[in-house]
Amino acid sequence: MALVLHTYKGNKNADKALIAAEYVGVKIDLPSDFQMGVTNKTPEFLKMNPMGKVPVLETPEGPVFESNAIARYVSRLNGENSLNGSSLIDYAHIEQWSDFSTLEIYGNILKWFGPRMGFMAYNAPAEEAAISALKRGLEALNTHLTSNTYLVGHSVTLADIITVCNLNLGFATVMTKSFTSAFPHVERYFWTLINQPNFKKVVGDVKQTEAVPPIKKAGQPAKAKEEPKKKAAPAPEAPKVVEEEEEAPKPKAKNPLDLLPPSPMVLDEWKRLYSNTKSNFREVAIKGFWDMYDPEGYSLWFCDYKYNDENMVSFVTLNKVGGFLQRMDLARKYAFGKMLICGSEAPFKVKGLWLFRGPEIPKFIMDEVYDMELYEWTKVDITDEAQKERVSQMIEDAEPFEGEALLDAKCFK
Repeated sequence: MALVLHTYKGNKNADKALIAAEYVGVKIDLPSDFQMGVTNKTPEFLKMNPMGKVPVLETPEGPVFESNAIARYVSRLNGENSLNGSSLIDYAHIEQWSDFSTLEIYGNILKWFGPRMGFMAYNAPAEEAAISALKRGLEALNTHLTSNTYLVGHSVTLADIITVCNLNLGFATVMTKSFTSAFPHVERYFWTLINQPNFKKVVGDVKQTEAVPPIKKAGQPAKAKEEPKKKAAPAPEAPKVVEEEEEAPKPKAKNPLDLLPPSPMVLDEWKRLYSNTKSNFREVAIKGFWDMYDPEGYSLWFCDYKYNDENMVSFVTLNKVGGFLQRMDLARKYAFGKMLICGSEAPFKVKGLWLFRGPEIPKFIMDEVYDMELYEWTKVDITDEAQKERVSQMIEDAEPFEGEALLDAKCFK
């Protein structure tokens, strides 16, 4: 009996087993007459998977459901091969990354994509939570890929197949270029693997979505088929409703920082002074900063990375800080920052100084930039001359800083 994979055409979860089959040289048949919503409700199908979900693999030994389990089965059909690693720890890491990408990446992509397509009720806070969790997962994956071409070892494993298929749903539906650009190593990894011959035979040419789909009400897709039969005119109305749902919140989104009393300190003027001062920095830029600084309209904050003992690789540490600054882009109008990476050898210490509009760290930054919770934040007391001098040293990249050499200094302006 041949292997038969019961699923609909284009099911990205089914691609996991089909790509694994290409690597191990196994033939899998796909029924041409499968109809989602019909075939999977039949008694014959429900005997294979009582939940009525796809994909299901029909084998000589019996059916297998759940896409990761199917892919694992297929990957072992021709005995030992590189898809499952060469040691017990390789196997454990393959399982680790397979589970990680399914739970932390695919699961959150689905929570973002599904409600927008009307598959479930849309809830804005739930979407924000899903996107935030997805970013955490992608950041962890991006960090691992800074020094690894593949997830485990030096060739494609089942972990790569499962992870790339999980990512494919996001790249095709909600993860635009502007979203994924914060994770350059994930981008490199995805496009490299998705274009490998064994992947391409299954998935074809993959294109990244150019926009996040508009919000549809739950059940809306089914109603859309009935409306044209009654009247042609209502058809154009649907997008207008969606547009209103998306556009309505925009007038309310005025940043609270824009409502603060005017400040004599003009942030852009300070940024220009900082950028244009090429000599006598202490006498010109630092003096100019303190002349401009308005403690009523702005606040200064020190930050110290909580997990410096993890900073064992220089370029990984630099990438970590660079990613933080990228995600701070939403605060560019209201902030200026310096991040110092200190030490001539590992573990490297990450310390920062930030100038924010307002008396506290803006709430929208704390809510939307997940890196913020990775740092200890201390408000600067400018009446303390020692703290004031520390601010000046951090702005001018003084070296050595607190007895240590600077590996790098990055500026957010």
